[in-house]
Amino acid sequence: MTRTIRVGTRGSALALAQTGLMVDALERAGATVELITVSTPGDRSSAPVAELGVGVFTSALRDALATGTVDVAVHSYKDLPTAPDPRVSLAAVPLRADPRDALVARDGLTLGELPPGSRVGTGSPRRAAQLEALGFGLVIVPIRGNVDTRIRKVTEGELDAVVLARAGLHRLGRLDVITEVLDPIQMLPAPAQGALAVECRVDDVDVEHLLRSTLDDPATRAAVGAERALLAALEAGCSAPVGALADVVEDLESGDEPGTDRVVHRLSLRGVAAANLSDRGTGDGQAVVLVRASATGDLTEGERLGRALAAELLELGAGVLSGPES
Repeated sequence: MTRTIRVGTRGSALALAQTGLMVDALERAGATVELITVSTPGDRSSAPVAELGVGVFTSALRDALATGTVDVAVHSYKDLPTAPDPRVSLAAVPLRADPRDALVARDGLTLGELPPGSRVGTGSPRRAAQLEALGFGLVIVPIRGNVDTRIRKVTEGELDAVVLARAGLHRLGRLDVITEVLDPIQMLPAPAQGALAVECRVDDVDVEHLLRSTLDDPATRAAVGAERALLAALEAGCSAPVGALADVVEDLESGDEPGTDRVVHRLSLRGVAAANLSDRGTGDGQAVVLVRASATGDLTEGERLGRALAAELLELGAGVLSGPES
């Protein structure tokens, strides 16, 4: 392809770092690439993300795609609304980074070592719900800001700890600040956490082919598709306190004849949702109740698996709380 591919990204350090990975891969494949920074409403406002609404970090990039300002947009996949945008194509879902959450705490402490009353910062209702449900007596403090701002709240003593995505810390070269990587048994990540979504215009077949052949990882696409289908089926957009994680696992499938068993790849999906998250502003004293479910299905049926698991969570009492993942 001889044309210059204009790749759009937000201007944050993390967005630039993860888009840079995509640019490097495209250039290694022989493409000529120009990086274009697009300002989004979420970047320009200091208001809580819950007040700004779904798509606050992605809509401007998609508009730039649709108007021809850029040819490619790179998103943190978890920021995307679950409703499809008919103007764009999800051309590539690259190999996912470690999806787990990470704790950055004072004095090198782990989550279990933080004393009751410790102030833990997060902008995510999902993380807040799961932290409260652990019963450690932690005080959850809502925060916004980039990664460095959040870490500084710990180093300067304003907070005892913050919870961040390990993938973001890795892409920024800040793994050294992590005091504990949180096991998904304790804290299931956000659907699509650690994954990137690379979009192009729906009618730009040349760029779509380039992105898919260069960047797409089918296993990651299948796993993230299952997690996002669960989220969409809960009718929660990216605003619910919902955690989900799908893994591609090996399974032994029996053949019709002795000795014809074969190894097949399947999706194992886990989900968690808040059934009752108290409004801390009302002082009603209601406890956080989480509902959990898991299922396994064919690699090609991730969306069906996600919908089925969402139905199970709803039967168990999953509720909805407004407030985007941050």
